[in-house]
Amino acid sequence: MTEEIGVGMVGHAFMGAVHSHAWRNVHRFFDVPLTPRLAVLGGRDPARTKEAAAKYGWAAVETDWRALVARDDVHLVDICTPGDTHAEIALAALAAGKHVLCEKPLANTVAEAEAMAAAAREAAARGVRSMVAFNYRRVPAIALARRLVEEGRIGEVRHVRAVYLQDWLSDPASPMTWRLRKEKAGSGALGDLGAHIVDAAQYVTGDLITGVGATTETFVRSRPDGDGVGEVTVDDAAVFLARFSSGALGTFEATRYALGRKNAMRLEVNGTRGSLAFDFESMNELSVFSADDGPAAGFRRILVTEADHPYVGAWWPPGHLLGYEHTFTHEAADFLTAVGDGVDPAPSFADGLRVQRVLAAVEESAAQRSTWTTIGESR
Repeated sequence: MTEEIGVGMVGHAFMGAVHSHAWRNVHRFFDVPLTPRLAVLGGRDPARTKEAAAKYGWAAVETDWRALVARDDVHLVDICTPGDTHAEIALAALAAGKHVLCEKPLANTVAEAEAMAAAAREAAARGVRSMVAFNYRRVPAIALARRLVEEGRIGEVRHVRAVYLQDWLSDPASPMTWRLRKEKAGSGALGDLGAHIVDAAQYVTGDLITGVGATTETFVRSRPDGDGVGEVTVDDAAVFLARFSSGALGTFEATRYALGRKNAMRLEVNGTRGSLAFDFESMNELSVFSADDGPAAGFRRILVTEADHPYVGAWWPPGHLLGYEHTFTHEAADFLTAVGDGVDPAPSFADGLRVQRVLAAVEESAAQRSTWTTIGESR
């Protein structure tokens, strides 16, 4: 039997549900060095938090995240709260010697992300690990795409195209939520959706974005809020061009107004020898084109369910498909393995900071209507 590690999770809404599923099941499928124990669930409302704890399998509840962090039975803190609380909780947990998994985007501002990355570096020297939860890295097809790029299968990368399309805000009568308030969410579709495709593009290519030219728009500027009307203070959509350090060019689009698109996250990479294409709506598939195939060249559909594909060997026989929830289990497995092995996991808080700098550059470029905004290390 492996050693137990007590997990304390702050937040129990959508992300709390899928994270709970991952912590409950990861050791049943993956040979992880630490077995998670769902020690305590944190939430502001006592009744709702107790209800969620009973539903998801948490042993205890706390209504103050500080009390959760201070508990002796909590060794790992999982942050599933709105972005405005990420920095405060993560900094306190790291200072207390607790490992930290933090949902994306890492923070609401570059300054917060810089403080978190610095604290993570200091904590790592004391054996305390941290990771930002970009779960799309754990889609087997995306992990396979990264492997193929690393192996040189598509040659030198020339183009990256990434979009993330949803439609849940298309109705102007949809009510206000915290995701539409800048003080809570930091940004709108840009941070919520754009952060995912920025990280996925940099992960698959192994390259960093160095500059952007962007525009954003808020299509509906006020929404029903209780008995009144609330002002929307974030973007509804963001579109930007990007240049990578290798010289590759990128186009990115994130919106919550693409009618008919519920969760369409897509990534295509074109290289000098081939191309890769992924669509989350067919998440078990990767399309691969190789110029080496000559007259028979064409996109091939790879069903990413073989035992030697990333993560898949822990699950079902070939051809039996995985789903969205599996990506969080993979995330938990990677984090527990890194903590148990005493190594720094990825994506690190430093990786989260790099994404935050891109998001900030997009906002700056859009606000100034500038043609280009360079991404510096000290933004």
